Amino acid sequence: MRIWKGITAVGAAVIGFGILFFLQGNSIVGPSSSFMYSNPRWIQYGMYVAATGGIIVVAGIVVSLRRPKS
Repeated sequence: MRIWKGITAVGAAVIGFGILFFLQGNSIVGPSSSFMYSNPRWIQYGMYVAATGGIIVVAGIVVSLRRPKS
């Protein structure tokens, strides 16, 4: 597997976790006993984590475009 595929996959997973955190903070997903449930801090954290995942995905795409084809 090429390195850019791994980078992109990690970025996609990080985006998924960010979306999960965002949804738990908004009381949409998860058990109500969770410390993240209905917590405005986790709405922000989820957005930050998802944005970081987006940056990682973009980095993976850039690596795939800059590597010589062999």
